Amino acid sequence: MSSRSEGGAFPAGPVRWLDEREQRVWRRYLLMTSQLAAQMNRQLAADAGLSLADYEVLVRLTDVPAGRLRVTRLARDLSWEQSRLSHHVSRMARRGLVAREECADDGRGALVALTEQGRAAIERAAPAHVAFVRASVFDALTDAQVDTLDAILGSVLSGLR
Repeated sequence: MSSRSEGGAFPAGPVRWLDEREQRVWRRYLLMTSQLAAQMNRQLAADAGLSLADYEVLVRLTDVPAGRLRVTRLARDLSWEQSRLSHHVSRMARRGLVAREECADDGRGALVALTEQGRAAIERAAPAHVAFVRASVFDALTDAQVDTLDAILGSVLSGLR
């Protein structure tokens, strides 16, 4: 598409285009999230042999006392499509980080369970990952900026629900 005014991917009717400031902020946000994800992936791979996606799954499993979650809940908590989670869990299971289990409650549902190897992997990865997040994000912000960022993220996430 060569022009904003042509039909197709854009909604019909008048569009409130981003002004220069909004465009700059939006592009900086996209660049920041892209660079953070890339650097976290590199850091986790170098320090623990994990991807950021592996780490996210392991964190969710360590957040619950039993270390196991229904596939549907885990997909919802991660905001992933169930097929994406299924493929990723299969790869993690082959590496011994998680295991699939049948749900004893109803026999229809499946669970993803943290293995001892998975627990050891996240325990190895967490200290360096937290240090990276602190150095890359929170050390660059004042307490007031952290509070503002928290409020901003809360507002955007509420609007997405």
